[in-house]
Amino acid sequence: MAAHIFAQKVAYRPTRHYGERVDMFASLPAVDSTATVMLGNSLTEYGGDWGRMLRADNVVNRGIAGDDAMGIAHRLCQILPGKPRRIFLMVGINDLSHGITAAQTASLVCRLIDRIRRDAPDTELYVQSVLPINESTGRWKRLAGRTGDIPEINRLLNIHCSKLGIVYVDLYPKFVRRGTNVLRRELTSDGLHLSPQGYKLWAFELRKYM
Repeated sequence: MAAHIFAQKVAYRPTRHYGERVDMFASLPAVDSTATVMLGNSLTEYGGDWGRMLRADNVVNRGIAGDDAMGIAHRLCQILPGKPRRIFLMVGINDLSHGITAAQTASLVCRLIDRIRRDAPDTELYVQSVLPINESTGRWKRLAGRTGDIPEINRLLNIHCSKLGIVYVDLYPKFVRRGTNVLRRELTSDGLHLSPQGYKLWAFELRKYM
């Protein structure tokens, strides 16, 4: 089925990379009712072939590096009209990097969740916890001092999902060093993004929901 049957043009283009990705998505076959959509930011994009990792058919990667809740909301028109079977949502860390509070970050993500639920009520929505970071690399200046905010974001997301009957996938405890809020060194390449071992763990956890 041609991509243009469902997809609408995304006018919002906050970065060059965002624009390039939405243009590429528009050129691909449309998301349909058999699809599992991996929707998120760089963590999702850099996962590459999620179908291989999840050992499933028709898994599409709709991650964009640098994306946030607003960016994802603007491109739902490429996804929701096809009524996908399921969506795995990963978003929040870039919103936090914009200098807002944990509560404000959670509020933005919750609004996105509400939009997906409203416009695609039959799609299985899985909201994944925001993953931890490791500030010891010193690389992500806009996230400096924000390690402790991530558990609060996740707490609020969990509450919201529980109220709506949406599945909340709590990845966070699997990725932190025991007794801390710090991303395990072996699971990250740079303190934010994941190593191959990190993706292996992530995929292992998500296969439980497939």
